[in-house]
Amino acid sequence: MDLQGKVAILTGGARIGQVVARDLAARGCALAVTFRESRKAAETTVAAARAQGVAAEALQVDLREEKQVAALVEKTNERFGRIDILLNMASTYASVPFSRLGSKTWSDAVDVDARGSFLLAVKAAPHMKRAGAGRIINVSDWLPVSGRPRYPGYALYYVAKAAVQALTEALALELAPEILVNAIAPGPIVPPDDLSKEDDDKVIAATPLRRWGGAEEIAKAVRFLIETDFVTGECIRVDGGRHLY
Repeated sequence: MDLQGKVAILTGGARIGQVVARDLAARGCALAVTFRESRKAAETTVAAARAQGVAAEALQVDLREEKQVAALVEKTNERFGRIDILLNMASTYASVPFSRLGSKTWSDAVDVDARGSFLLAVKAAPHMKRAGAGRIINVSDWLPVSGRPRYPGYALYYVAKAAVQALTEALALELAPEILVNAIAPGPIVPPDDLSKEDDDKVIAATPLRRWGGAEEIAKAVRFLIETDFVTGECIRVDGGRHLY
């Protein structure tokens, strides 16, 4: 798929999402960037896209609410006239001790990562089908894709991202041949702002390529999965070989 003149919905327009958005805009893709609370980050992303000559808009939505998701998709189609690409990048990442696990913490973790991706795909797919082509790209994580729940306290995050992988595979079958559905499973891409030197050294030592990847590596993977015409149902690890250790 050629990006020129296409329209993408991108959830999670901060940090890595900003780099992905800038890369798509540079290739002529218009953007609907969603946010729930981070309006400033989304508006910064939109401003950068517009500076590259494409239409872009920041739209507030709670991905846990089906009516809001449906309204987002319809508003995007009305504003831009089409929907070609869906990038489900919004995510929650928080440690929850086992003693605090319950229905609320389950919903907090799973609804944004998995349910939100599911709802957006269901609402956006008919527009892509009518156009005869589309791309849906989800974001999982290298841990569940590798079958390794390595870190205590992140059970719900692990489950949510494993669900994203399963959703990707199932939707790829359901939506073929018009829509290609794939996922990206990042590893050490961008270090947290509060990461200690000791923990940073541990990450690098456990990554065969001995560095953090940088957000540009996710943008490259997104671009590949948009441009390819014969890859679907895949979950590509972008982790510098982290899963090998």
